Amino acid sequence: MFHFFAYVSRLKHIRRWGLMHCAVPENDAEHSLQVAMIAHALAVMARDRYGRKVDPEHVLALAVYHDATEVFTGDMPTPVKYSLPELREAYWSLESLAAQKMTAMLPESMQPVYAPYLSGKDGDYALVKAADRISAYLKCLEERRAGNPEFLAAEEEIRRGIETIELPEVKDFMAEFVPSFLLTLDEINRPGEVAP
Repeated sequence: MFHFFAYVSRLKHIRRWGLMHCAVPENDAEHSLQVAMIAHALAVMARDRYGRKVDPEHVLALAVYHDATEVFTGDMPTPVKYSLPELREAYWSLESLAAQKMTAMLPESMQPVYAPYLSGKDGDYALVKAADRISAYLKCLEERRAGNPEFLAAEEEIRRGIETIELPEVKDFMAEFVPSFLLTLDEINRPGEVAP
């Protein structure tokens, strides 16, 4: 019997944004799905618009599992995780141990396939990290739309961080897709407003 997928399914119990008041609660499973969709789109753009050698389905798989180790570590708030170099190093060590433990929960024949998904050391991981930041930004927009000012400073800081990412597909995604997240459902459904 192998416990890998039983553990991964517990991502739905890991609450995100632990230090913040959230009008709309979010868990790691929801976040992972959104990051996977965004990372896949970024990879498609990188390949099709910018001619880079990237496999969107591989990037999608990396993104699905990008926070899987948090079933052991929990979601440590970013300001805490990066507050001291020693704490950051200790957390990375803990994540590495969690990845090894999770990989060992798979049949031996599957371990080489899943190990890169859990380690965060794959060459295409930059797209996943960018998608993760975009997802965090979208969460800030969602909270602002819900009337929660708690995320305003985070929204500005994350947006500035995204602007420093030197991947053209990130700029494309921010320009082409993110504005829709500020619209109501009625505004999204308004006829004649689909981009060419």
